[in-house]
Amino acid sequence: MNAGRLIIGGTLAAIAAVAASPFDARGLVDARGRAAGSLTGQLLVATEDLHDPRFVRTVIYMLQHDAGGAMGLVVNRPVGAAPLARLLEQFGLEGHAASGSIRVHYGGPVEPGHAFVLHTTDYTGDGTRVIKDGIALTMHPEILDALAQGRGPRHVLLMLGYAGWAPGQLEAEIQRGSWITVPSDETLLFDDEAGKKWERATARRKIEI
Repeated sequence: MNAGRLIIGGTLAAIAAVAASPFDARGLVDARGRAAGSLTGQLLVATEDLHDPRFVRTVIYMLQHDAGGAMGLVVNRPVGAAPLARLLEQFGLEGHAASGSIRVHYGGPVEPGHAFVLHTTDYTGDGTRVIKDGIALTMHPEILDALAQGRGPRHVLLMLGYAGWAPGQLEAEIQRGSWITVPSDETLLFDDEAGKKWERATARRKIEI
C-alpha cells in the first residue's frame, strides 16, 4: 500500500488534476441563465424532486466548481466507524499503539476506493488543500497518524468516494430543481447528528421573488 496517498483502490488522477488546476469561473451561469460565481465552499442540498437513490436527501460540500465541472463530498451519510490502528496499518504506517476510531462516510458514487479527509484548517500537512472559510481537504495518510497522536484537526470527516459533474451538468440539474445551494459553516458540516443535516441545510434556503 502506498503510504503517500489515501488510496484504497484505483488512482487519484482525476482529483489531483482538479486540485492542481487554477480556479476558472468563466462560463458559469445560475439556474436562470445569469452569470454566476463558484459554488466552491457552499453546500449543495438535494430537493424532494431528486429521486436518484445515490443522492436522495444528501448534503454535499462543494470542493470545486468552475467552467471545467464540479466536485463535492456527501457529508450526511455515515456508513460506520473504523479503528485508527487498522487504517494506519492499511496505509503502511505504524498503528499498533493507536487508539480510538473515526467515522467513515459515503462521499459519493465516483471512485469509492478513494479516501478523502475533510477537516478544519487547524491542521495542515502533506496533501492538504484549503478550500474556503476554515475548511480543508487532505489526501495523505499522515493526517490519520496526527489524529492518533492527538495532533489532528479539531473536526474531521473521512469520506469514501466523491460526487462529480461534467461542465454544465450541475447547472442543468439546479435549473431542473434537483438541488438548492446554501451557505456552509463548520457547525453544520461537522455535526455528529448526520440525520438532521438535510433538514437543517434545507431550512437555510432563501426564497427568491
